Amino acid sequence: MPRKTHTTSKGRPPQLILDLGFRPALNRTDFIVAPCNAHAVAAIDRWPDWRGDMLCLSGSPGSGKSHLAQVWRQNSAAQLCRAQDLNQERVPSLLSTGAVVIEDGEKIKDENALFHLFNLAFQEKASLLLTGNEAPARWAINLPDLASRLSSVPVFTLAPPDDDTLRAVLSKLFKDRQLEMPESVGDFLLLRMERSFAAARDVVAALDQASLAQKRRLSVSLARGVLVDISARWEAERK
Repeated sequence: MPRKTHTTSKGRPPQLILDLGFRPALNRTDFIVAPCNAHAVAAIDRWPDWRGDMLCLSGSPGSGKSHLAQVWRQNSAAQLCRAQDLNQERVPSLLSTGAVVIEDGEKIKDENALFHLFNLAFQEKASLLLTGNEAPARWAINLPDLASRLSSVPVFTLAPPDDDTLRAVLSKLFKDRQLEMPESVGDFLLLRMERSFAAARDVVAALDQASLAQKRRLSVSLARGVLVDISARWEAERK
């Protein structure tokens, strides 16, 4: 039986309508394509036509780097390795499919292994995707030759969503659950929640669950309680 939708308040300016796209990613929820990440998505879509067969996705935690890397893995059959787990013994096997993702590049411990990976990928014309919170040129690298290689990698940044984008995303996620987001709830969330698509999904899922459990409509008071709980969880995950 369809759920009853909640009406929005009247008398406010119309919301900006954004043409948001969605893409599946290896059994994950849809990846949201928006102005803040469109250039990065387009770069991933251009594979295998990458300059030097290499590319880096940068952005703050929750911006979607790992999710977009998974989208690319689906197309390229790339191997995956966390930078802190990379060593020279693993390099040949990581290139066995002709493509590899190195996640959290700034956490690299074995710089010689990453340099070896660069050289072998070049020789074998393999594709290399790096991710990091910042561009590789800003990573604390001690090996001069590696630093030089990293500085030449094309970088595409996934920026935090702006207010209009985040509001549109929240509204879309609520509508996917047959809920209508009141303007007051949107205003409240935009001022207080983490500015990422991952956070938007968490907030909407938690509000939907609380609304069902407490048999309450979406409201600022309901959002306030849910956001307190989620914020505590986010803080614990950062530690």
